[in-house]
Amino acid sequence: MALNVYEGMFILDSGRFARDPEGIAAQVDKMVQDAGGEILVSRQWEERRLAYPINGQRKGLYWLMYFRLDSLKLAELNRQFSLFDANIRNLFIKIDPRIVDQLVAHAEAGPAAMAERQLPEIDEDEDGTEEDFEGDEE
Repeated sequence: MALNVYEGMFILDSGRFARDPEGIAAQVDKMVQDAGGEILVSRQWEERRLAYPINGQRKGLYWLMYFRLDSLKLAELNRQFSLFDANIRNLFIKIDPRIVDQLVAHAEAGPAAMAERQLPEIDEDEDGTEEDFEGDEE
């Protein structure tokens, strides 16, 4: 029995979610738990317009989940989500054990926390090009 940590990203029907947010969220969690999974974090990520219509839907609610599950049960879980009415699309990715803690912490903080992080500034020359770092000269 190989227990792995997986990231599950779901695009849910935003209309159904708006009518019953607690019910849809509970169903997503229950499906993973019924498959024998241990949920590490499960949360709404964001609601946004889809790049292209999927099954007539133009908006979707993105749901992010990290969970631990036996690798042999993943195919059945994927099948269960494909039958779930509120699910538009889903994707499961196996996570490298060395980065599980960082990803779970990031998911718990949410997208607002990432937006607040400062990216390193890039120095630009007067002509708008990036300056060369020392030692990069040719």
